[in-house]
Amino acid sequence: MRFFNISNESAIWRALAFGVCVAAMPLASAADPMHAIAMYGEPALKPGFTHLPYTNPDAPKGGTIRLAESGTFDSLNPWILMGNPVFPIFTQPGLLTESLMMRSIDEPFSLYGLLAESVETDPGRTWVEFTLRPQAKFSDGSPVTVEDVMWSYETLGTKGHPRYTAVWSKVAKMEQTGPGKIRFTFNTPDRELALLMGMRPILKKAQWEGKDFSQSGLMPPIGTGPYVIDKVDPGRAISFRRNPDYWGRDLPVNKGLHNFDQIRFDYFGDANAMFEAFKAGETDVWRELVAARWDRDFTFPAVREGRVIKAEIPHERPSGIMGLVMNTRNPVFADWRVRQALIDAFNYRFINMTLSGGKDPRITSYFANSELAMQPGPATGREAELLAPFAADLPPGTIEGYTLPEGGDRHIDRKGIRAALDLLAQAGWTVQEGELRDAQGRPFAFEILLNQSGSAMRSASETRQIVDIFIESLRNLGIKPQVTLLDSAQYVQRTNNYQFDMTWYERGLSLSPGNEQMLYWGSAGVKKTGTRNWMGMNSPAAEAMIAEMGHAETQDDYRAAVRALDRILTAGRYVIPVSYSRISRLAHKAELHYPENTPIYGDWPGFMPETWWYEERN
Repeated sequence: MRFFNISNESAIWRALAFGVCVAAMPLASAADPMHAIAMYGEPALKPGFTHLPYTNPDAPKGGTIRLAESGTFDSLNPWILMGNPVFPIFTQPGLLTESLMMRSIDEPFSLYGLLAESVETDPGRTWVEFTLRPQAKFSDGSPVTVEDVMWSYETLGTKGHPRYTAVWSKVAKMEQTGPGKIRFTFNTPDRELALLMGMRPILKKAQWEGKDFSQSGLMPPIGTGPYVIDKVDPGRAISFRRNPDYWGRDLPVNKGLHNFDQIRFDYFGDANAMFEAFKAGETDVWRELVAARWDRDFTFPAVREGRVIKAEIPHERPSGIMGLVMNTRNPVFADWRVRQALIDAFNYRFINMTLSGGKDPRITSYFANSELAMQPGPATGREAELLAPFAADLPPGTIEGYTLPEGGDRHIDRKGIRAALDLLAQAGWTVQEGELRDAQGRPFAFEILLNQSGSAMRSASETRQIVDIFIESLRNLGIKPQVTLLDSAQYVQRTNNYQFDMTWYERGLSLSPGNEQMLYWGSAGVKKTGTRNWMGMNSPAAEAMIAEMGHAETQDDYRAAVRALDRILTAGRYVIPVSYSRISRLAHKAELHYPENTPIYGDWPGFMPETWWYEERN
């Protein structure tokens, strides 16, 4: 498939989200200054390229784009665990802050120089060195210095979010090696680290002197990016203004990007309010996640009159995982048979027909829709070799092959209920006087925690509809879960601390998974707060596959390690998955445009609003 021709292409992070990283692969050459660095082979774009292939270098500048977010915010510092931050600062690459290198979202993982004009590393990637561009400046006009870079890395690595601290522990030494040069030496054999060191936001050290970086707040950060914060209405709206003095506007990596004069994000209580605002013309773009609604509900006047355009944008990225996650920190979910029983009781076919008309396929594994996905049937070759040492401890189906139940056409899937009851009985749970109980008579009780603002991929009403249908099925097992709705701030607090039994879970995954997978699935996350290991999995096999991804020196070995990890995750039965879409459905104001040549990641961070522009209709 096109996207896994790694010698020509690369990837972006996540997600969905929070940042997705990758496993780096060896360079073909020795340590020489390079304009870019790739995970495997050479970057697709050679020195002297004029612009990224998915941008329009002639795009006009000007205009405003108004976007919508659900929930609220109380912090402008998205780089720490505390607070409920404005995520556009973090999820829109290069909007306010920049890193030494930037991703191309048309390649599985290539980085091109941004704040850094060049990168050097040794064949073994035991160290990496960056050289700053002399013209790089913060938005206040002050130069970016090696001191700013080193302070940013150390501060993020010691006081920042866990996504930064884990990688920082693998840095043995950070040093200035010359004018504008910073070198990182590693204490761990991991080929991805040379790339990860190019992907941290660079902040202005002087702005934070005398302040506690680990505390949330509404102080606007000073960055180097093309935009500055214009106005903040705490909890309700934030707008960014294009900086006319942006230092990097003429770099080839920026040609055709950052075209709007203003980018505004308005916050709404839930997705239904967001959709109504879009229909009324108060926001400019709507991502529709339900195929049936895309066909059914876009007949309002703005669409009929051509003021709103419906666009379908293909992508070649993995499905990721989305659905109801079971927290195995709760003993009731510790047994894989119990988790499989709840998967059997979840009537996917009926739910999918009800919500999307059955048009979108089901997520069959975490890396479905890509070459990295586990294949049907038993593991073979290198994949089987990697799994063999852990065979005794892996759940059934990991090595032999695992498939999800299809469900039935009717509201209650009796076949699924029978399978669930049998598994529950094996695990020591039986129906007694209409209620599922263990041998001591204790009821099978748990809470389903939901965000009343919905999620990035599902509205609150849609997740509640899914949960309501699921609960009806569970009644046939003698299970009556409690559903709790929280506002976004309370929800973030509880999920960061794993204070839930079951909740809605979404994780975007890239074509180049790597170190970040340890943050997602590593055993440290069982107790360490703020990781993405919401299921509380503790799997030596998964950690071994993640390590193997970092050590792999060939494309085949890397793919085998990812596929083995995919088997471990999927057969672990931690999430009850729903459907995904192979396209992104974006309805947008007719005056908004995007390039015809869309990247392999499609509608993904770095695409909208970065590559879009405003142009009046004729």
